Amino acid sequence: PIRRAYVNTSAASQRGPLMPETTLIVIGGGGATHGTHPELDRLCLSYACKQPRIGFIGIASDDDLAQFRLFEAAIRPMASAVTRLHPMADERTARHWAEGLDLVYLGGGDPVRLVARLIATGIGAVLADAYRRGVPLAGVSAGAMCWFDSFLWRSPDAGLAVAPGLGLVSGSMTPHSLIEPERLIKMQDLVDSGAFFEAWAVDDGAALIIQNGAASSWYPQEGTPRVHRFARSEPRSVSGV
Repeated sequence: PIRRAYVNTSAASQRGPLMPETTLIVIGGGGATHGTHPELDRLCLSYACKQPRIGFIGIASDDDLAQFRLFEAAIRPMASAVTRLHPMADERTARHWAEGLDLVYLGGGDPVRLVARLIATGIGAVLADAYRRGVPLAGVSAGAMCWFDSFLWRSPDAGLAVAPGLGLVSGSMTPHSLIEPERLIKMQDLVDSGAFFEAWAVDDGAALIIQNGAASSWYPQEGTPRVHRFARSEPRSVSGV
């Protein structure tokens, strides 16, 4: 689907007339920065206009240039421009950079570093403003976890651990659940204990689409890899059902 600039449907009626549609693409792993799952790249671009201007943020990887080069090589043939936020950007620089972008993509790495930097620099506020005016946001692994109230990540010191996110969308999330199935067990425990309310696990090669603050679809629609939703004592895969 091509992203609509504005919506005025019954499903979005609570957002008021002519409110921008918000889109968040949550990728568990893979895609352009990994050189795998090119279908995830096409999925992201399907929510932007034709020949879009794409912005990339590599804070989670400590602005690893090789990661950006992989992303640029995969995305550039489908976009009019691919630009990287400067590693030393502050809020003002980021706001100028974000003007005119049709989609912003956050790469993977350390989610705790990513969240801390987005808050400390004000870049998180810039991205939230872009999101609310209808610019789709996409991210993989750390770049996907950061948007939720909280997330489950693999700390180098403590193993699987819970950390706070930016809270742009409600709920909790963890990636890499196909190759690290212990994440599924931990997520269910966190939901059953009341630590998490609504929670998601997204496999490598899969994506959850959140529009106007609610899950609207997922990829792939069936089979493996999967998107998993958790409720009290009721784990459920929404992909492949």
